[in-house]
Amino acid sequence: MTAQQLIDDLAGKPDALTALADHLVRRDPFAALPSLVDDEPAGILLLGVGSARYACEAAAARMRLSGLGAVAEFASAERSLPPGPDTLVVAVAVGGGVRELCTVLDEYVERSAVIVFADSPDSPVVRYADVVVPLLAGDERSGLACRAYQNVLALLLQLGRRLGAPAAGAATDPTLVLRRAANAVSDLIERAPSWVPEAAAALESRDGVHLVAPVERLASAQRGAQAIRQGPVRAAHAAETGEWSHTDRYLAAVSDYRALLFTGSHYDDRMAEHLLQLNGALVAVGGEVAGAAATVRYLGDADPEVRLLTEPVVGELLAAHWWARRRR
Repeated sequence: MTAQQLIDDLAGKPDALTALADHLVRRDPFAALPSLVDDEPAGILLLGVGSARYACEAAAARMRLSGLGAVAEFASAERSLPPGPDTLVVAVAVGGGVRELCTVLDEYVERSAVIVFADSPDSPVVRYADVVVPLLAGDERSGLACRAYQNVLALLLQLGRRLGAPAAGAATDPTLVLRRAANAVSDLIERAPSWVPEAAAALESRDGVHLVAPVERLASAQRGAQAIRQGPVRAAHAAETGEWSHTDRYLAAVSDYRALLFTGSHYDDRMAEHLLQLNGALVAVGGEVAGAAATVRYLGDADPEVRLLTEPVVGELLAAHWWARRRR
């Protein structure tokens, strides 16, 4: 794995989203749902490992806002929702976790309907599936599954719509959301030489980097932290904005704390004020925050679903930048 391979994978993100949008126009990957489950299953269990679980958590939270009984679970958990015809299981097999997923799916196969999102038709997890949903992310050589992650998020949002969870943003057409996100990702990548070095310099610290996001989009912070740990192998941590003043604030008091803040929380200003009082620094993404050392805006950054699909590339581009510097 190399930094250049990650850069190449990221360059393909807009095309992967556009191709997925085109595919959804032609084919509904969840067309078989009515024959597998009732209109509204009593329980929806989303399973994933690593970044896949972060995507599951974001999707489950949006489903719950519509009254659906959705929960995202660690695939390694000993117990979760009981198997049975009223439980729909969604397993996301991306970037590893095959052993954990196969182990937990043994409890549900032939007892509950199982949907598997897979980055490869040869994955052992596929044999458990009643429905297989291909990710259409293409071959990714960096090992970070950047395109696969964004397509998983997009498909999980589409599954939510099929189960009754409406769109969170202004656009109701799921393919329009994907195309707007593709434009936003392309915009960030094309302008990377103008904003990535400035943001990276502001975030440079002997104590690593902290990515902070509102609970609805905590996956953006978690995914970015994972990419920074896995690619350039740097210390990176994720935190929730509202919780920050009750948890990470104390860490900021004893370290050189630098934060990448994904904006949109009611508590952005409080978090920034507390951090700056402690001589920390922050870079704001998707909105303006007083005192930010740098601000990263992009097309469509007022739409919650565009944000969810676009924001991960910020952390991924920073990971590529730091990885390339480490290799020099």
